[in-house]
Amino acid sequence: MEDNREALSQIGITLANHFDCVYYVNIETDSYFEYVHMESLDKLNIPESGEDYFTDFRDNISKWICPDDLEFVLRVHNKKDIIETLSHDKHFSIVYRMMIDGHVEHGRLIYVMCEDKKHIIACLERINEEIRAKKAQERELQSAKRQARLDELTGIRNKNAFMEYAGSIDEKIKREAGCEPFGIVMCDVNDLKLINDTRGHSFGDEAIQRACRMVCGIFKHSPVFRVGGDEFIAVLIGQDYEQREKLLRRMRDESLANKRSRSGPVVACGMAVYDPKTDTDAAAVYERADKQMYVDKNELKSMHLINEFAGMERIESPMPDEKKRLLDGLFGAFITIAGEGYIYLNDMRYDFSRWSLSLVDDFNLDSEYMYHADRVWQDYIHPDDLKIYREAVDAAICGNAQVTQIYYRARRADGAYVMLTTRAFILSDKDGNPEYFGGIMLPQ
Repeated sequence: MEDNREALSQIGITLANHFDCVYYVNIETDSYFEYVHMESLDKLNIPESGEDYFTDFRDNISKWICPDDLEFVLRVHNKKDIIETLSHDKHFSIVYRMMIDGHVEHGRLIYVMCEDKKHIIACLERINEEIRAKKAQERELQSAKRQARLDELTGIRNKNAFMEYAGSIDEKIKREAGCEPFGIVMCDVNDLKLINDTRGHSFGDEAIQRACRMVCGIFKHSPVFRVGGDEFIAVLIGQDYEQREKLLRRMRDESLANKRSRSGPVVACGMAVYDPKTDTDAAAVYERADKQMYVDKNELKSMHLINEFAGMERIESPMPDEKKRLLDGLFGAFITIAGEGYIYLNDMRYDFSRWSLSLVDDFNLDSEYMYHADRVWQDYIHPDDLKIYREAVDAAICGNAQVTQIYYRARRADGAYVMLTTRAFILSDKDGNPEYFGGIMLPQ
């Protein structure tokens, strides 16, 4: 028994020393004395014992509690509420800020009921490190939440963020007061897959970033989200909503200008506005905008076919769409295995070719697609090398060589000539007839 009392005494001392200040309070008489003393409070003349703990606490609290927390502490710190809480809970605690030696510190005051139900223990501990750790954790959590809502490539908000934003719009629509006017613009970057296949994903990423800057620059007063690989959504509000038609025209004009000059992103776009009479959620507006975007995309593609062959003579037997798709498929496979260099592939029956975008850009060709590409390309070859070029091409086409390697100079967009090493080949059909003529050009 003596050993148990000694053990309990040591436990009590150890626990008490964990705190900065400990009071033992008789709740029948309200008398109290300080068991553990906090030296930092010496200058404040706070009593270490007395006959009325709760009155003395309230009289001295303004000496060491931060003014902003004073009202809160006074409201929750009364004998009746504390005793009632401790009658069914193990402990009662409040957290507040203290002024200690002119510095703000965080403290926690804990009340515990003793076994005799006649006394309570008031324990004060400083929790500065705990508060700092909690704030750091909250900052990390907020940072993680922000990152989860940001698109890594462009830095704007992502699909998760758009779904949350759309959810907030839905909540506003459900309210009786309704929702403020808004519009949704759906944007899609044209030919991203083609860019990735022909120039690599680094060029594709750059195209996405440039398209993002274009969309954000036009709809600068509205939130913009990247919701897919090549898809962006702008939710038009305020000033952008009022000028929506003007801004949409600007987007389409800039895309057409970029298409003609090959100097920037081509973005198909469609817009729809919220109709409070029929729309029950943001998804209804989004779906209409998406349909309009595809209309614009198809128009851009049709215009693409017209512009591709500008300046070429009339084609008596145009290449069927199915053959074009087949050419694209073969070209994509060729790109995958070819690695570096400029790539070209020609359907010999229709004399229709597809060329690498990098070659089109570096030599300022009209398009990556063209009829009679051989005639066009000869204008870029150095006059002294034309004979070599023509003889090699004739040999390959006539079947005298399955793979032909030639060297010649070609004029780049800046007017300078570059030496090209070209390896040409022929692909035959199932009957052995030449069907495709292609090759790789490597600049020296």
